[in-house]
Amino acid sequence: MADHYYTSRPGAEHDEQEFTFTLRGYDLRFITDAGVFSRDRVDFGSQLLIETMELDAAADVLDVGCGYGPMGLTAAKLAKDGHVTMIDVNERAVELAKRNARVNGISNVEILVSDVYSAVQGRVFDVILTNPPIRAGKEIVHRIFTEGYELLREGGEMWVVIQKKQGAPSALRKLQEVYQEVEEVDKKKGYYIYRAKKS
Repeated sequence: MADHYYTSRPGAEHDEQEFTFTLRGYDLRFITDAGVFSRDRVDFGSQLLIETMELDAAADVLDVGCGYGPMGLTAAKLAKDGHVTMIDVNERAVELAKRNARVNGISNVEILVSDVYSAVQGRVFDVILTNPPIRAGKEIVHRIFTEGYELLREGGEMWVVIQKKQGAPSALRKLQEVYQEVEEVDKKKGYYIYRAKKS
């Protein structure tokens, strides 16, 4: 069976490529490779979350499942006086995200290999962003929601993008169980953006 992008060490042969993508008005260069999620272009779900998310300029942000970096690096541009921590279980994706931060001259980021939240225990954030790895299974996705709650400051928000056919209704129910306020901010082409607030 082929590796999934949520494998810590993908076995796929390296096959690097590069493209430029405009996100929130910024032209960002991305180096990608085999064995990472959506290697050919920034996927529609991530694009929708990037275009929808609201971040203060001084926000302390966590990008969970950062891949090669489109969401976290755009967040770092928006939170220019803040800081973005980017985590992923996939070591190849983390190395690419570090390179992509460098090629785009983005320095207010920290990019770490992490099994769910293992690398950021004891820290707190204003915002958590996630395009969760649906294929890793519902248990992992729900852990991202529930354990993320503990890592948010009071008033902090988790922003989630999820596809209807990949479990948006059950994700919404789980968020409503855990968070005090949950809002559907946008939906397009079967993708839903949820903002869950700890209050």
